[in-house]
Amino acid sequence: MPGKAHSVSTERVRLRIRVEGIVQGVGFRPHVYTLARRLDLAGWVGNDPKGVFIEVEGLRAALDLFLGDLKGEAPPLAVIDRVATTVLPLTGDRGFHIADSVQDGSRRTSVSPDFGTCDDCLAELFDPADRRYRYPFVNCVNCGPRFTIVTRVPYDRSTTTMARFPMCGECAREFADPADRRFHAQPTCCPDCGPVLSYTVVDGADRQVLAQGEAALQRAVTAVRTGLIVAVKGLGGYHLAVGAEDEPAVRRLRDLKHREAKPFAVMVADLAAARTLAGLTSEAERLLADPRRPIVLVPRHAEALTAPSVAPGTGEIGLMLPYTPLHHLLLRETGPIVLTSGNISDEPIAFKDAEALNGLSSVADAFLTHDRPIHIRTDDSVVRIVAGRATPLRRSRGYAPEPLALSLQRPVRRAVLACGGELKSTFCMVQGDRAFLSHHIGDLENYETLVAFTEGIEHFQRLFGVVPEVVAHDLHPEYLSTKYAAELADVELAGVQHHHAHIASCLADNRERGPVIGVAYDGLGYGTDGTLWGGELLIADFTGYVRVGSLTPVPLPGGEAAIRHPWRMAAAYLAEMDLTHTPPVQHRHAADWDRVRALLKTPAHSPPTTSAGRLFDAVAALLDLHDTVAYEGQAAIALEQTADPTETGAYPAHIARGDPPSCNGNLPYPGPSLLLNGGELVRAVVEDRRTGTPPEAVAARFHNGLAALTVAACLRVHEASGLTTVALSGGVFQNRLLTDRLTDALRRHGLQVLTHHRVPPNDGGLSLGQAVIAARRHP
Repeated sequence: MPGKAHSVSTERVRLRIRVEGIVQGVGFRPHVYTLARRLDLAGWVGNDPKGVFIEVEGLRAALDLFLGDLKGEAPPLAVIDRVATTVLPLTGDRGFHIADSVQDGSRRTSVSPDFGTCDDCLAELFDPADRRYRYPFVNCVNCGPRFTIVTRVPYDRSTTTMARFPMCGECAREFADPADRRFHAQPTCCPDCGPVLSYTVVDGADRQVLAQGEAALQRAVTAVRTGLIVAVKGLGGYHLAVGAEDEPAVRRLRDLKHREAKPFAVMVADLAAARTLAGLTSEAERLLADPRRPIVLVPRHAEALTAPSVAPGTGEIGLMLPYTPLHHLLLRETGPIVLTSGNISDEPIAFKDAEALNGLSSVADAFLTHDRPIHIRTDDSVVRIVAGRATPLRRSRGYAPEPLALSLQRPVRRAVLACGGELKSTFCMVQGDRAFLSHHIGDLENYETLVAFTEGIEHFQRLFGVVPEVVAHDLHPEYLSTKYAAELADVELAGVQHHHAHIASCLADNRERGPVIGVAYDGLGYGTDGTLWGGELLIADFTGYVRVGSLTPVPLPGGEAAIRHPWRMAAAYLAEMDLTHTPPVQHRHAADWDRVRALLKTPAHSPPTTSAGRLFDAVAALLDLHDTVAYEGQAAIALEQTADPTETGAYPAHIARGDPPSCNGNLPYPGPSLLLNGGELVRAVVEDRRTGTPPEAVAARFHNGLAALTVAACLRVHEASGLTTVALSGGVFQNRLLTDRLTDALRRHGLQVLTHHRVPPNDGGLSLGQAVIAARRHP
């Protein structure tokens, strides 16, 4: 026996190891190198378009430890999807090295998102004895730019926008030292060899660089302190910055940016500063401090010193912590700043220097910029805690392009591109068993945003080697995304119903396949019957759906005009319910009221809609919150903010039997379709307001009533179908009060509830749902 143990312990083995996932740009090759040297293994490690390849030879016991520690001690930013091993003949190698990257081959690697500055780099940034003291581009293998600077894979300095900056001798030494945390950190640089900060002013065609380096930073600090608007170049584009406590500066920014009321985000130096502005739960603090550094929507303190124009009409504020060294340097000296996307409203964020200097010069008084190019524009991510979990409202910087693992019955053989919808546009590519959901593009309503959309698709195709064979799109024929899909050559088109895509998105988000009871509440989506849906109950999986219920349809007076003017929806509901009481909203619009009521009789001018979002609009107008809106969802947000969370009363509403359910697929459903009477909720709102009930109680009773109505409908579908899982999706489920009420009640009745936590419930997640449906239907 001792002899056998000795033979096992001295057995030598050689393995080829393939590692896939986010393993490039996160220090994975240095990790492998250090691990192999520590265990006295021979061979090499390198990058190729599939990920990381390793050949390693040594004692079997050492290789067993190597394979365990490969994942167990992986760098913090690495995400390992798959490790495959193959036994090879021994070669007698000695020593271990990092091989040159390989450029060809099919692609399975994932590109790392951009991550906030790590603690080690922050310590260097503020250490007077460090050679990178106050250098605004300090980074290492654990932090800094990745996705926004990479031009193609495999990930090497030569395939990033840092290629133009040759490393100095000291940086090259760190880059080559396995013991250094900058070992093979591609964006490594210092004041001697890296990008340079500049403070620039623009006067027509004249551009003047007034300062560089530390002097540029100080000029920007002074500008912010004195009320000027400074355009600051970040990781994924330019932002416009002003002091968050400076009301005239914030008001001026609103005027110049043409952003009438939509809240601005505020960047603060640290968690201590955040606590002075908002009430933070432990989960909110975790999200703020996460390396992804999203904007987190949190309850604002009533006594917070931020300017009134930062977030008018809402009790919440969007906070974020610094995520680049430049931000850290600024915030140490300026205090809290408004930091909003560098664009004119409805345009995508500016990311190229020339377009920023030209396009933002009408807004910004000065530019704090630098000479490291941004390759792909990427806006900030936004999260909110809904139903007890972090829910992304915008998935972008820090998250994209991290792939989403899917639970499909089998990997996708034909690559899929899904084009999303119109608002909060994203696209999604599915290949194999992974989905690549894009960064936030914006509202796809103009040429500039369409350019950003197409540039993003082309970039993802280069990075991930996806050649789409199937292209999914919304059914709405006028969406630019639909028209883009129709113009593509040599692909199979797959039209996907809007609300089916929402439910599929929630399923994919939770790695479920269904079928489920799906509740899709949103603004509007094109229905298969030619009407505008938006308050839907479906039985759905990836193959199809049955429309088992909806809110009772009401006319949309004037079409899109009703979306911008919620008082029109109040008029529609009052007419549908034949209410004779004259509320204040009718007095305010007496001159137009009869004309709008007349429109209700003409379907061509007032198409029927089941939209839950428009129901919220009607109630907001009846509570005198918003007759018109400056941005999508403004009235619904105000209604949620008004509601008293301690109110337990709920308005009653009935469910009627509708027409036989409409099907798209082969899912069986023996029951009748259901009509949820949202108009009865409106009747109760009007009556309570007539008798003087406070708006806080009315708003809460409406939320509670809609939740109770929805639960009752879900229970009927559950009884008829036997399904025990409910998926909640659509923009209305950004509403924390409604989602919490609905989730709690459904769970009390023994049903499982799926909500979003990896992708947005709004149209930002729509493309994921389209993609998985198309993949399943067109295998």
